[in-house]
Amino acid sequence: MSAHMLLPTTSNLPVPRSAPSRSRTPGRPKREWGSSPREGERLRPLTRGQVEDRLQELGDLYAEFSGGGPWAWNEARAAFQRHLAADARRPGFSLLIAETTVLTGCAYGFPVGGAGPWWEGFDGDVRESLLRRVAPGRLFVVSGIVVPSRVRRENQGRAWNLARRLQRRLLADHGAALGVTLVEARDDGIVDTLRSWGWRSAGDDTHTAGPPGSCRVLVLTAGT
Repeated sequence: MSAHMLLPTTSNLPVPRSAPSRSRTPGRPKREWGSSPREGERLRPLTRGQVEDRLQELGDLYAEFSGGGPWAWNEARAAFQRHLAADARRPGFSLLIAETTVLTGCAYGFPVGGAGPWWEGFDGDVRESLLRRVAPGRLFVVSGIVVPSRVRRENQGRAWNLARRLQRRLLADHGAALGVTLVEARDDGIVDTLRSWGWRSAGDDTHTAGPPGSCRVLVLTAGT
């Protein structure tokens, strides 16, 4: 069964305030304020065993970034943990975390070949188009990206944006030429966020479907 992209919802999160104006000494370069520093968080992969050990912590992170009250928080955490646990059973599954002294984000996914359950119900033309674009074994499904709201709303085009660093590293670690993900058709917000990070439609319009009418297929060129 195809897995859809999972991002923390932004519906309950406040719009980030603009950074206060600051005076600076003439002649010094202006400090660049934004969602991720140039030498941002350290990225490293977790083994399957480590993912299982830290499933609670990862779920807490997702729920924290989703916002809302206690009921919404618990629902978001449970949904994320189910999604992650299901993907972790797929061959080649990989999860990267971002951290400073604490966990600050993660991204995960798995490689796909020309056949398998991920393609179930997929539109044939879109499937063949994807497989023509990459060599066998070089297509990687990015199934989830968990980052704070500021990373989703600020400096999305910067190479050092945390989401871009995570997705780029996932593809590089697996030698993938192309990332692919599915987004539910009604999730315009997720589509807009992914497009701001360099994702593009797999077809000629932004509503290309996997299972017809139910999702959109987006792709990401390695190195983006």
